[in-house]
Amino acid sequence: MDEIHAYQWPSAADHDFAAFRQMISKVPRHRFVRSGEYEPFLLYCAMRGLEQGLMDFLEYPEVLDAALDHIFEYYYELNQRAFEIGKGVIDIAYLAEDLGGQRGLLMSIDDIRRYILPKQKKMADLAKSYGIRVFYHTDGDVQSVIPDLINVTGIELLNPIQWRCPSMEREGLVRDFGDKIIFHGAMDNQQTLPFGTVEDVRAEVVENLRIFSGARWICAPCHNLQPITPTENIVAMYETIHEYGRF
Repeated sequence: MDEIHAYQWPSAADHDFAAFRQMISKVPRHRFVRSGEYEPFLLYCAMRGLEQGLMDFLEYPEVLDAALDHIFEYYYELNQRAFEIGKGVIDIAYLAEDLGGQRGLLMSIDDIRRYILPKQKKMADLAKSYGIRVFYHTDGDVQSVIPDLINVTGIELLNPIQWRCPSMEREGLVRDFGDKIIFHGAMDNQQTLPFGTVEDVRAEVVENLRIFSGARWICAPCHNLQPITPTENIVAMYETIHEYGRF
């Protein structure tokens, strides 16, 4: 523990905020502006390794707790200074943690509530204090934690809606959460976009429009477009949403 606290953690003061101030003054206001981020456990796993990072919930919880405290302190000051400079210009802030795998949560719901959500709530509250909306990214099979993300963390947009996972059935998500959050994503990037035909892609856009008609949905890939995705499928996705979609 002494080594963790003695480690030279980065500081928000390491950044050139004069450059940020100049950049944000030139932002075109017809576009949404995203600034600020916070994805602590991903960074922790980059330092410890994914396997050990997941084991630390059980083996070394005090190490995990201490490191996450330092990561939070850095990002809180960094985001606060950025939000102050970008007040009235920044539209959304990015909060994230990959809480799910293909068939369930990567960690227990109790661990998520103990180690992840409280600090994410503080970061979300910080963004909201500047009038900034909270965009949240989590991959995978995460239906069981969405109520916590809404009611505890206070998220407003959820990404990427990996609907092929067992609990992420779209109709159920709309039924349970459609009046509470905006859905962002849901265009499958594991099968439809990389391996489907143009007709498959167009059909999925239209299907999503039907399913999300009782909610608010932003058409986008379910996470990053994979390098093997055919260009014609990407074009088809955007052409179809412009053809059939509406504000």
